[in-house]
Amino acid sequence: MSAPALDTRAVAPRPATGRPPVPLSRLVDVEVRKLVDTRASRWLLAAVPLLTLVVVTGVTLWGRDEEVTFGMHTTTNMMPLEFVLPLVAVLAVAGEWSQRAALTTFALVPRRGRVVVAKAAALLVVTLAATATVVALSALGTVVAAQVRGIEAVWDLPLELALRLAVANVLVVAFGFLVGVAIRSTAPAMVAYLGFMFVVPMISSVVAGAWTWWAENGAWLDLSWSSSFVTSPEMTGEQWAQVGTSSLIWVVVPMVVAVRRLLRVEIR
Repeated sequence: MSAPALDTRAVAPRPATGRPPVPLSRLVDVEVRKLVDTRASRWLLAAVPLLTLVVVTGVTLWGRDEEVTFGMHTTTNMMPLEFVLPLVAVLAVAGEWSQRAALTTFALVPRRGRVVVAKAAALLVVTLAATATVVALSALGTVVAAQVRGIEAVWDLPLELALRLAVANVLVVAFGFLVGVAIRSTAPAMVAYLGFMFVVPMISSVVAGAWTWWAENGAWLDLSWSSSFVTSPEMTGEQWAQVGTSSLIWVVVPMVVAVRRLLRVEIR
């Protein structure tokens, strides 16, 4: 008894009709919305205008007349922003892995590199938007403070300094993003970032006081030290070089290693 012949036309494979990849702009839009989906990130971002209002009110009521200026308001209001935004970056990356949302994310978008780029772009958009918001609120606070105190508003914020304030925010957010990518667990990542923010500068200061070489050259290696130059009234070419060198050591090289590891690590 012979086996029946199969009609090869009936089982011929259909031509592949792969769907186009999700546009990067849509991924960035999704990541921006995910930044405010969690309660922690939502409160951290909401704290930006609230802290700005507190600072402006404090300077208006208790500051000296020479402190009620646009430049003073803006530089002072950027301090809490430099603390809040990196925490948002840590939560944006590490929180997704801690809550196992990465399983869904990489199932919908298998190319992990695109997701990482979208997260970085979303954080850049939010950072620049928050910086612009603080500058605008500081300008409004300058006008209100001048009216309350009966003095003339002083607009003493150079464009170059305003751009450097934005660069400083981007730099600290990049480090927060690195910590999230490298550790991928919310609690340890937060501890690591806060330890870098508060412990490393103190250790560096103590070492600089005891070791002359570190006092003269530590800014080339210590990111927390060199990044303080970015928000200073004036900045030299050597200080820019120190920022670039320390950023290469603390952000760029570790980011390359962390992203490569993330692209290969098993998702659980």
